Amino acid sequence: MDWNHYRFRSLWPLPAPAPDVYRALERIEDYPRWWPQVREVTRLDDTSGVLRFRSLLPYELTATVREGRRDPAAGVLEVAMSGDMEGWARWTVAPHGTTTLVRYDQEVVVNKPLLRRLAVPGRPLFRANHRLMMRAGRQGLAAHLAGGRPAV
Repeated sequence: MDWNHYRFRSLWPLPAPAPDVYRALERIEDYPRWWPQVREVTRLDDTSGVLRFRSLLPYELTATVREGRRDPAAGVLEVAMSGDMEGWARWTVAPHGTTTLVRYDQEVVVNKPLLRRLAVPGRPLFRANHRLMMRAGRQGLAAHLAGGRPAV
């Protein structure tokens, strides 16, 4: 087993129409406005940017993301990631009754030296840190879509 390899999946039920959710998710430069752990986004061009993340644990990750797939009809946004994390991430947005269900999938290998050294003992904490980040992202996006401020 590669202790630096992670697969994540999160489901976000959101009380907003799917097209609104998709539009919010494709505007990656706005993520810091509603997702507290996305500290900074620097656009490189129309299809790539550099993101800086920090959740509860005292480390920061930086990744360059490049658009891999943008398919509004299928509700899919996918990026390739490099930097402190190497791999991919995908949003899938689908109507679910009167709400929307967002599925986030990510598969990465962590390259940051400190996290690689702490891979075995730190893995449960790293996974918990990711869950906290995703929960805050769902709450922040729900508030953003409702026109409010995210709960911190």
